[in-house]
Amino acid sequence: MDLGIAGRTALVTGASGGLGLASAQALASAGVRVALVARSADRLNAAAATVEGDPVTITADLSQPGDIDDMLTASRQALGGIDILVANAGGPPPGNFASTDLGAYPDALQLNLLSTVAMCKDLIPSMQERGWGRVVAITSISVRQPIDQLILSNTARAGLTAFLKTTATEVASDGVTVNTVQPGLHATDRLTQLYDDLEVVASRLPTGVLGDPGDFGRVVAFVCSESARSITGASIPVDGGAAQGLQ
Repeated sequence: MDLGIAGRTALVTGASGGLGLASAQALASAGVRVALVARSADRLNAAAATVEGDPVTITADLSQPGDIDDMLTASRQALGGIDILVANAGGPPPGNFASTDLGAYPDALQLNLLSTVAMCKDLIPSMQERGWGRVVAITSISVRQPIDQLILSNTARAGLTAFLKTTATEVASDGVTVNTVQPGLHATDRLTQLYDDLEVVASRLPTGVLGDPGDFGRVVAFVCSESARSITGASIPVDGGAAQGLQ
């Protein structure tokens, strides 16, 4: 399927592995030139070798506001402008209400909320000027159904969802779409860190299998496509049927 975005440019954060890398790979397969961002230069270089075209790598830590500013400057210099932002970041440390100190919240909010706000504030105005843009944030199914022992992630990602939903309505008339894609359990390193037995975890899903990162990446790429121009302000679950609510 031709997504109609060949020749566009994309900035993908958290792109050295997992769902971020899968999204970058899918966009590159559609003809998009991609800048991959992550903290580890070694992992980024290995990831870039799996991405089609002529990808750019930029080392930055989204938990550091200064790194974000430098990364945005570098991405514009490398690509000449950003048409697509895929905002992704690893999750903060696990914990519950009792075990999580108040001091842990600012770092979580910076990583999983404020970093994306900063990127949107920087990139969306130029998208509006050009009359075309796509913002897709990879959040979590926890926005619909909070996950035990992930109170920091649940809190930060819910706030980000509200910010993006509000922004979507304000920029839609300028040709810019803003959406979130909400992963459930996918076969990534993050899941291995959280759970000891992935077969047991998969058995609890209605589908009985963990999500494939490649499939997830192709969902993200479609949301960035020309055919998805009327999809905005949406929160799209890709969770194997895990969330039990009606919405």
